[in-house]
Amino acid sequence: MFDPYTGAALDGGAGPARPRAAQLGLEPPRFCAQCGRRMIVQIAPDGWWARCSRHGTIDSALHEQR
Repeated sequence: MFDPYTGAALDGGAGPARPRAAQLGLEPPRFCAQCGRRMIVQIAPDGWWARCSRHGTIDSALHEQR
């Protein structure tokens, strides 16, 4: 598993600090949480979507349900 905002591996230890905008929920994830790859991100006035070349697309509506 990987941090979706920094791309760092989550190995149970203290990971790098998340950017302040991500902590406030203002920033979409930039890295795939499953593989750590950089994702293609599109931001729109009503939300965002992010696509990993290996694991598909997530969007702001799906992400808010978690």
